[in-house]
Amino acid sequence: MTQTVQASTIQIDELESSFCLQEIVDHQFFREWQDNLPEIGAWEKESLDRLKAGYLNLLKKPPFAENAIRMAVLHPLLFIAGFYLSPFTVKPEKSITIALNDGDGLIIEGRIDVLVFKEQFWLMVIETKRAGISLEAGIAQLLAYMLGTPNPEKPVFGLLTNGGHFVFAKLVHGETPQYALSDEFVLRRRENELYRVLSILKHLAQLI
Repeated sequence: MTQTVQASTIQIDELESSFCLQEIVDHQFFREWQDNLPEIGAWEKESLDRLKAGYLNLLKKPPFAENAIRMAVLHPLLFIAGFYLSPFTVKPEKSITIALNDGDGLIIEGRIDVLVFKEQFWLMVIETKRAGISLEAGIAQLLAYMLGTPNPEKPVFGLLTNGGHFVFAKLVHGETPQYALSDEFVLRRRENELYRVLSILKHLAQLI
């Protein structure tokens, strides 16, 4: 019997049982967030310092909704990373439906907050949560969207953020879909960890 659920309510164990999704803990599986990261320039660092300061200032005036995060943090970050330039396309609020290959079983429906792609290759699926929400609450939702890539023969990458915390994900399709997560980057730390986030974004863009 077919069951339709919203991506925002899905749990990782449901993805594991319905799509045979497996988490990989081997550090070699997801090296793209660690190796060969490009340097960022002085103007990029200055822009990221202002972005961090603006975000921390907004936190003084709650409530802080998802739309505000996208406006104040995410879209400026994507702009600095060059994703608004050719050959990339940024699309907000993309509807998606994910189902098992046999058409019988679990169907997941939802709306991706931001999708970055080149032609029909999804480079980055981005899910945002409002400030104060743990990223753990959005990991299953992000992975569900990544399972819906139209190019399962290539890895797809994801980014989950609540404005002050960032986690990258990699998913590889196959008979058994496999995924791994990066370390978490936090804006409250002394160093501006947006430097590392931007460097990872630029590296992922170089891969295609």
